[in-house]
Amino acid sequence: MVAPPLALTGVVKQFGGTPPVVAVAGIDLEVGHREVLGLLGPNGAGKSTTIGIITTRVRPSEGQVRVFGVDAVRDPARVKAALGVVQQMNTLDRSLTLRENLYYHCRYFGMGAAEANTRSDELLERFRLADRRDAMPQEISGGMAQRLQIARAVAHHPALLLLDEPTAGLDPQSRIALWELVGELRDDGMTVLLSTHYMEEADALCDRVAVIDHGRILVVDAPSALKRDHGDGVVLDVGLAAPADATVRQALAAVPGVTLVEDAPRGMDARPDPNGLRIAASSAEGTVGAVVAALAPLATLRDLRVSETTLESVFIALTGRDLRE
Repeated sequence: MVAPPLALTGVVKQFGGTPPVVAVAGIDLEVGHREVLGLLGPNGAGKSTTIGIITTRVRPSEGQVRVFGVDAVRDPARVKAALGVVQQMNTLDRSLTLRENLYYHCRYFGMGAAEANTRSDELLERFRLADRRDAMPQEISGGMAQRLQIARAVAHHPALLLLDEPTAGLDPQSRIALWELVGELRDDGMTVLLSTHYMEEADALCDRVAVIDHGRILVVDAPSALKRDHGDGVVLDVGLAAPADATVRQALAAVPGVTLVEDAPRGMDARPDPNGLRIAASSAEGTVGAVVAALAPLATLRDLRVSETTLESVFIALTGRDLRE
């Protein structure tokens, strides 16, 4: 049986004090081969401590962490060799050029000079940095710096990549470029653990998402499943040319999978729309067409707005609205 890329079993981390601070309160989590798993949580939820434990920087108080079957506490050197890590802060060596940052990382992980040269040039091309190979890190943009940090993290061919807030502070174009790179790495066979505060990033990139709060995993599932199981589904706000009569309401109630909601949608002036209807459905697929077809012979449709549950609304529902320090 092949060991999973990452398996956490009963992991606890308690820091000293009076009373002691429990940062991680018993985590069980497994990441599959070629999976992108997102780790989401409010500030202070335990994400950073969990990542510190996985990277062997933090020793767990209890429990076990295995990377491809290797115990992270007993054999941290082997675990580090299997990991690529990109932190939120820029950790590039500012005294080296872009190419030298890659070259010396390769050498540090045991590559010979020829192999390190070849690998550095290959990564510069792949990550679209070849034309700035001789630039210094302080001379490039934030997006280019993050691409270089990811290139450096995968230079030694790790099988598991940890990304901690990789797109924080980047412009939309740079963020999309990094999303594409992560997708390419997954297609190459790499497993990725992604910690992020950007819900659209987790929705776009992750096969599954784990929501952590107060040191515990609350849920782990695909983004679509989380939105289905913890959200309100789809809401259709229907605007008609005239108030809906009993015939219209009966026709809509007969559409499979929809429920009429008593609260009428609000217009531009924030007051209830007297000619509006609100409809709840589990899915948008097929529902919009069925509602329009049911209304066509009975009423004049003025407008139709469709609102779907987002991963952000699921996150708020699970972790609450309180501000975290």
